[in-house]
Amino acid sequence: MDGVLLLHKPAGMTSHDCVMRIRKLFQTKKVGHTGTLDPDVRGVLPICIGKATKIVELLTVEKKTYEGEVTLGIATTTEDASGDVVSIKPIERSIARHEIEHVLAKLTGEIEQTPPMYSAVKVNGKKLYEYARAGIDVERPKRHVHIYELQLLDDRQVFTGERISFRFRVTCSKGTYVRTLAVQIGEQLGYPAHMSRLVRTASGSFTLDQCVTFADIEQHLSAGTAHMLLLPIKRALAHLPTYVLNDEEERKVKNGALLPALSDMPARLLMINKQGEALAIYMPHPTKQGCMKPLKVL
Repeated sequence: MDGVLLLHKPAGMTSHDCVMRIRKLFQTKKVGHTGTLDPDVRGVLPICIGKATKIVELLTVEKKTYEGEVTLGIATTTEDASGDVVSIKPIERSIARHEIEHVLAKLTGEIEQTPPMYSAVKVNGKKLYEYARAGIDVERPKRHVHIYELQLLDDRQVFTGERISFRFRVTCSKGTYVRTLAVQIGEQLGYPAHMSRLVRTASGSFTLDQCVTFADIEQHLSAGTAHMLLLPIKRALAHLPTYVLNDEEERKVKNGALLPALSDMPARLLMINKQGEALAIYMPHPTKQGCMKPLKVL
């Protein structure tokens, strides 16, 4: 079977755990996910199966949307609720809604982040969480990410209490650490903070209400209808412009040949045959003007 499975990843499993379980359920090694979710986080995790593994990187770069919760007054080692507490500061004043909205506006657009120590970012060939577990502190590479939208999901006008929590929605670029964003929100408000809850509600055009659980998958496998759960590659790449090939062009595309570029050539072009089957993704040739070349032959 070939296609994209929209999995509602449960909390308590890593993305790799999900891939391994899908391999066993579908009895294939050709399985890959399209963007890591932390074990505590649930939500949209597109899983590519069979030929669809060739488009993993195209889906991974898509925007992601999350709904989460920031808790002010407590910082943790992991920047989320699963870590050990490293800092406590009671909140001794009320925080007005406009203060939080001002901070969210400041953190919208291109921002700089330092990845958490408990993350899979590699430094000198070793993952940061390996250094963290060994008690070794290393310099972490800063990265620039883009926050497209950051919205407060709370009706209160004034926030009070020794611990203050509020919900938010963020749409962001690949590589954004939402738990680090929660910490940054706290820093801007003058308090230690951590991300106390998070769910990914969208990955590219895929939304949570389209996703299936492992229980759903097992039911379909028992009924012999698991193929119905897989989005065809063409639908998974519906955000790309398409080009319908004639018979001669189809033959050339299957052999990975260069083709004349379109007059309004996009950065990525999905090539489909007359039957609607996705055959390849083409891109402008970097050196041969007026030509396009295959990025992926499917």
